[in-house]
Amino acid sequence: MNRIDQHCLAAILLHAPAWARLGLAVRDERLRERAADTLAGIVAAKLGDLGPAIEPAPRAPHEG
Repeated sequence: MNRIDQHCLAAILLHAPAWARLGLAVRDERLRERAADTLAGIVAAKLGDLGPAIEPAPRAPHEG
């Protein structure tokens, strides 16, 4: 398993849309969830471009 480089992750977060970064701190729960989902998608896509960085979580038996 490869480790995620801290500087690479920081760069990904800093270049993410400002609304998503700020959205993590708002009171509206749905906006916070959208912001977190957007940031997670951006990080996953960028790290996917770099090759596998983390092992996927095992699926529960009821998941497809």
